[in-house]
Amino acid sequence: MDHHHSEASCKEATLVIDSDLNGNQQAFNPAELLLASLAACILKNIERIAPILKFEFDSIAIDIKGARQESPPKMQKIDYIVRIETQESDKRLALLQTNIEKYGTIYNTLKKSTELTGRIERC
Repeated sequence: MDHHHSEASCKEATLVIDSDLNGNQQAFNPAELLLASLAACILKNIERIAPILKFEFDSIAIDIKGARQESPPKMQKIDYIVRIETQESDKRLALLQTNIEKYGTIYNTLKKSTELTGRIERC
């Protein structure tokens, strides 16, 4: 760690973290890490749930945005859109959404402390 960045390590991975007061465009700041963690949670759940549900898809992406409250500082609202390329029915997309909301560790932690909304769309 120095005045411009820090590192977090887990298993065999290292992540550069923006701890510079002026910002570091080559690293995630703490709020961005929080949003990325939620996105990773959603993606991991889809990868885990899809084989169980026999849910088929070709590609997936997540757009995620957070609104920060200044005082006291916190993430006030988080909104995400899962964009999925699939031929599955609307009913099956709704089932996937239900499973994302039910089984996500990060999702369930955040929904207790902030307004968390999201949806699945076909791309």
